Amino acid sequence: MKLIRPKSLKELVVEEMRTRIIDGRLRLGAGLSENTLAAELGISKTPVREALQQLKLEGLVEVQPQRGTYVFRLAPEQVVAISELREVLEVAAIAAAIERHHDALVLRMSRIFDGMKAAFDADDNAAYRTLDGEYHDAIIELCGNPYISSAYSLIGFRIQALRSRLSHEASLNKLSIKDHREMLKLVKTRDVPALQALMRGHINQTKQSYLDVLERRDFISDEQEKAS
Repeated sequence: MKLIRPKSLKELVVEEMRTRIIDGRLRLGAGLSENTLAAELGISKTPVREALQQLKLEGLVEVQPQRGTYVFRLAPEQVVAISELREVLEVAAIAAAIERHHDALVLRMSRIFDGMKAAFDADDNAAYRTLDGEYHDAIIELCGNPYISSAYSLIGFRIQALRSRLSHEASLNKLSIKDHREMLKLVKTRDVPALQALMRGHINQTKQSYLDVLERRDFISDEQEKAS
């Protein structure tokens, strides 16, 4: 029997803070105080400090010397750069996944898409955005290339955080479900060129939506500006 190791305090704090950042409870640029978080969670500052360092490695937290620790923010040029890397990785990954694990890819994407459709029909935006992320993660996980997976991990959580801030837009979700339905169809028929073209268009459209998020003050904290 394989024993399951209980999670450490650091791991629990990482999961909690990551979730708060991704689901939007913490605004982009919001200040993060070790003392406040430790008091709120009822623990010492050490696991909080360790968790914030892990979140920094994931790109979700920025530590600025002499100023403080903040939820990440992205300049427009950084959104463009992340989107460019995402396009390169996902376009390569989908071809590799179809070649190496086609049946498993179809099975997983079909299951996830069924959930996306149900969430879309129910106007369950939280479930939809989670499944949207799983849909794209499946492509990376099944590509069979650990270097693609490693590179994607550098941007994956920030993409999730930006995606969650778009999920309440009905028009964007309508376009999203259409694109994901067509992606699944092309995966089933192994039409890699058409699929890659669709994914490029989908990612570029999403890039513009991410740029629009940066202009939405209800998503952005001004704490960093005040501290500068």
